[in-house]
Amino acid sequence: MPSLKGILFTQYASEGLNSLVEEMQAKYKPKKGRRFNNNNITYEIGRPSLKDNCLEFEVSSKIPQDEVQTPKEMKHYFAEIKKIVSQEKKKPESIEMENIVWDSKKETEKERDYVKLIYKYSLEELYNDKEILKQYQEIQSGTQKREVPDIPSVFTLQGKLVLQHVRETVLNLGREHINNLMNANKKVREKAIA
Repeated sequence: MPSLKGILFTQYASEGLNSLVEEMQAKYKPKKGRRFNNNNITYEIGRPSLKDNCLEFEVSSKIPQDEVQTPKEMKHYFAEIKKIVSQEKKKPESIEMENIVWDSKKETEKERDYVKLIYKYSLEELYNDKEILKQYQEIQSGTQKREVPDIPSVFTLQGKLVLQHVRETVLNLGREHINNLMNANKKVREKAIA
C-alpha cells in the first residue's frame, strides 16, 4: 500500500503532467486524450504511477509510417531514436518499440508503431530540501511574496511548498523529455532526407 507521501506526490506529479499536456496541445495540433501532433508525428504524455517508491511516467511518439514503411526501416528508425535519447542527461529507464493494433468499431484495423520512453525518479529527486527551506524562511521573514495553495490534507507550509515543488519539477522534467523526443525525431528525419 502506498504511503501518504507517495499518494500526494503522485497527485501533484499528475497535475504537472496534465499542465504539460495542455501546454503541448495549445502549442501544437491537439489530438484525443493526452496526445498532440507536431510535424506529422503524434506524441503522447502518459500519467505518472508510483512503483517501488519511485515515480514513473512515459512519453511516446508514433513512428511516421508514411515515411518509414518496411519493417527494416522501422527498426532502423527506432534504433536511431534510441541512440539519440540514450545520450540524455537523465536516460530513460526503458526504451521500447511498441506496436499497437487498433480496431475501430470492428470495421477497420490500424497498426501503429511507437517509440515508448519510460522515465523513473525516486521521490527524493522531485524536490530539494535546501530550496524548500530557503523559500520557507523567505516567506516567514516576509522577503518573498509567494502564493502557496491551500492543500486540505497538508497542514504545514513546508509540506505545501514540497508538493508545489514536485508539481513544478515533474512539469519541467516532462517538458524536457518530450522536447528531447521531438528533437530526436527531427534529427532522424533530417538524416533520412540528407
